[in-house]
Amino acid sequence: MLKEKLLEDLKNSMKEKNIVRKNVVQMIRAAILQKEKDGGVELKDDEIMQIIAKEAKTRKDSLPDYEKSAREDLINEVKEEISIIEEYLPKQLTKEEIIPIIQEIIKETGASSIKDMGKVMDQAKAKLGVSADGKTISECVKELLNK
Repeated sequence: MLKEKLLEDLKNSMKEKNIVRKNVVQMIRAAILQKEKDGGVELKDDEIMQIIAKEAKTRKDSLPDYEKSAREDLINEVKEEISIIEEYLPKQLTKEEIIPIIQEIIKETGASSIKDMGKVMDQAKAKLGVSADGKTISECVKELLNK
């Protein structure tokens, strides 16, 4: 279903001559195709979401470098790409929404110190999926385990 939406969006962006959107959608489709060929499998929507989330993270990670070099053209282009990519992802949870979920996981796992962070992170990533990025989850877990 998500693959069909991407294909439809690609066609529309080509008709509308929206170059940035076309390039972003093509890049996502290429990443999906590569993963499918490497694994010899047909990806499901949740696996496609992970690829899309990874592409968003890659761009977010590159922003500070562009900001250091004061390349406004690249900064604006990357921000536009991020906003396009995020259209395909579920709404990102805020720290306030993540903390209660992590508190529950800490209770379930019996985690008591920062040494248990890996155990908590594994479950948190599994439970939250692509609705929260790893960096935010990590910050919340550290905050709660250091209390």
